[in-house]
Amino acid sequence: MAGVRTPEPERSYGYVGPAELHATVRPDSEGRVVRSAADLGAWLTECSPAERAEPFTYVVGTDGWLRLAARRSEHVACAGGRDVLAAGEMLFEPGAGCRTAVEISNQSTGYCPDLDSWTALARALDRAGVGHPGGFTHAVVFRRCEECGERAIVREDDFVCVFCGGNLPEQWNLAP
Repeated sequence: MAGVRTPEPERSYGYVGPAELHATVRPDSEGRVVRSAADLGAWLTECSPAERAEPFTYVVGTDGWLRLAARRSEHVACAGGRDVLAAGEMLFEPGAGCRTAVEISNQSTGYCPDLDSWTALARALDRAGVGHPGGFTHAVVFRRCEECGERAIVREDDFVCVFCGGNLPEQWNLAP
């Protein structure tokens, strides 16, 4: 139909971390799917107070659903070894009945998602009725050094590889 634009598909992120971690993913390792605030509340009730006091590992699967796992879980395990639309860490408001994420990052060295992954995460949180701050509270800029091949984090807009001193690209370049 003329004049109707089809939205571009969201970028998915493949796993770019160590192969040995990907190899350990078991079929039952996938994180808890959160389809509603009630799902989130039920899952948080099952977690210990110590777990609830820390950020959780999260991914948004290519199906658009948020998945959560304990902080020390690998993102690739939380995703069941599959590609994701977003990945990072998320801390929820303290207290019983919490339904709001108060701190959210895209910190995942296994998927190294770009900042545009916020769109998919916000959509998953909104879809589940989970409150959020409206953007990453801690945003991480990942790049692959084209000179030495290492995954790098850009700090303070300094696009220089800490491993070899090479220049890092301005655009995200960590596709598998």
